[in-house]
Amino acid sequence: MPHFNYTAIDNNGMTREGQLEAGEVKLVARLLRAQGLFPIKVTLVEVAVAEHIGLGVTPRKAPLPPTWWQELSIPGRAPVPPKILAIFTRQLASLLRAGLPLLRSLEVLTRQERTSYFHRTLTALVVTLQSGGAFSEALAQHPQIFDRLYLNMIKAGEAGATLDVVLDRLAQFREKSLRLKGQLSAALMYPLLVLTVAGLILGGLLIFVVPKFQQIFAELLKGAPLPALTQLILTISQLFRVHYFPVLGLGFAVSLAGFLYWRTPQGTRQLARGMIKLPLFGELLLKSIVARFARTLATLLSSGVPILSALLITRDTVGNVWVSAAITTVHDRVKEGATVAQPLVATGIFPPMVTSMIEVGEETGRLPEMLEQVGAIYEAEVDHTVAGLSSLLEPFLILFLALIVGTIVVALFLPIVRIVQLLT
Repeated sequence: MPHFNYTAIDNNGMTREGQLEAGEVKLVARLLRAQGLFPIKVTLVEVAVAEHIGLGVTPRKAPLPPTWWQELSIPGRAPVPPKILAIFTRQLASLLRAGLPLLRSLEVLTRQERTSYFHRTLTALVVTLQSGGAFSEALAQHPQIFDRLYLNMIKAGEAGATLDVVLDRLAQFREKSLRLKGQLSAALMYPLLVLTVAGLILGGLLIFVVPKFQQIFAELLKGAPLPALTQLILTISQLFRVHYFPVLGLGFAVSLAGFLYWRTPQGTRQLARGMIKLPLFGELLLKSIVARFARTLATLLSSGVPILSALLITRDTVGNVWVSAAITTVHDRVKEGATVAQPLVATGIFPPMVTSMIEVGEETGRLPEMLEQVGAIYEAEVDHTVAGLSSLLEPFLILFLALIVGTIVVALFLPIVRIVQLLT
């Protein structure tokens, strides 16, 4: 039977160390609690194989860590989908609020988890807790899933013995963030879809349809000059059909150069600023950033995270480098003794209503409540903006698509009119 070394605390607060023989870690923890000890750390003793020669005893192997391909992180894709993490957080908060112990709650959620990667993660959390580790320590071992915001809120909940309340706030924050992200995706999906269809139609016409008309024009007009618009369309079509490799190479080179430039610090800042300055979509993006900033900061402050740490965590979650740099400036000014509202005004990014409400919240000592109101207001603004963009973009995009197709159709029918005139 395996042997375990343990470190525990007795009723007098003294540290006790020793070794127990048991079948598993859970049994060691149960035996220690039966003796009035609180386990802090339990580790399996590595048994030498020589001690078991001839005894028919095989040393128990520790669980293997995840392999490198299981830990492989695909860029742009979270190892655990945000929706699954939000559901887990909500369920854990509900179980704790119902009076179930943390370890028992995690065991229940581990058994019902169907995602293999997250199931292994929850199993590792359970093992850490069974060994006497804190919940925040267990989460810190998986930074690819539980970010700084999640970890710091859990630490604050453990320090204040309000873990269920903090998890409930965290679940609300995650759910509202998913909803906001879904609204942005919905606002961008329609124009992207229309532009993709327009590109496919344009490519199909230039590559397959226009060459057929070019042959007809060459046979019937017998060298007569074509209208300028028709000649332009035929030239573009020939460029795509005959010289497609240089065209694709040029497009690839321009895209690669732009991508590499945007990867530089200066290019990233310019791109982040330019996205906020875009007509129509820039306003929507700024409102979503303000809503995320207010919600994140309010959630952290309500959970007991210090203001300086909360600002740094919020900086990493806004999703825009330009705004993140402004929040860094705010953090530095607050560290020097300034209020939050004053440097926010100086950035010139946040609307006056936001800074005014934050200033009032600081003066009245109700900053988290004011930030919650700012988040709610701007989430509603995002709703209205998305609805307005949808109604505004639909006729514009339809007109744009009709203009592209109509231009090609007119260019192809102008020579037909001339052919009819020559025949008559």
